[in-house]
Amino acid sequence: MERYFKKADGGTIIIKNVQLLNFEKQSVLLHILENEHPNVRVICTADPDLRRMVSEKTFRPNLFYTLRQVGVTVPPLREVTEDIVPLSDYFLTRFAHSREQHRKKLDASAVKALKLHPWPGNVRELKDTVLYAAFHSKTDVISAADLNFSQSEPDADDSFTLRKPQKDKEKIIEAYRRSGSWTGAAKLLGISERALIEQRKKHCIGKKGEPEV
Repeated sequence: MERYFKKADGGTIIIKNVQLLNFEKQSVLLHILENEHPNVRVICTADPDLRRMVSEKTFRPNLFYTLRQVGVTVPPLREVTEDIVPLSDYFLTRFAHSREQHRKKLDASAVKALKLHPWPGNVRELKDTVLYAAFHSKTDVISAADLNFSQSEPDADDSFTLRKPQKDKEKIIEAYRRSGSWTGAAKLLGISERALIEQRKKHCIGKKGEPEV
């Protein structure tokens, strides 16, 4: 590990999934940071449960607080749908350059489908989906029909399927916010509009997606 810090002198080291370091490697990293004071900026990515690991003593608290000088929370893609089109355009541009072709574009149906998808795989899944469509599309315009979303079942928290009563209200409101209409929300939730009306009554959700007292 020390050789990487020496090679990166004056630059930046990115440690992905720092929570996967075992205690021995955690100790080595802490020693380097506290005793050798390298001229290196360290950026770490970590699972959201890193705090729990600290409390359970499976991750060194002194290393956690040494690294956590500035925390950056990256929201899941489903919560920042405004980023989907710029990211897709970036992937399509790189794909076009690599193949020396004209860049393909997303039509309105593709944009809508991309924004409605829950993206359990976040940006990696978006990249794979868009590049698959770019490769298989026979025209320069990508439509919803060209998109092939993963058929693997997402985690319950990432799916809009109504399974847990304690979370259904939150999912219904989020589905309305994402789709912009109750018709779209019903489609996203995979239920009929009549069933959605009953769910709204059950969970006291207003016409504009606001919780009712």
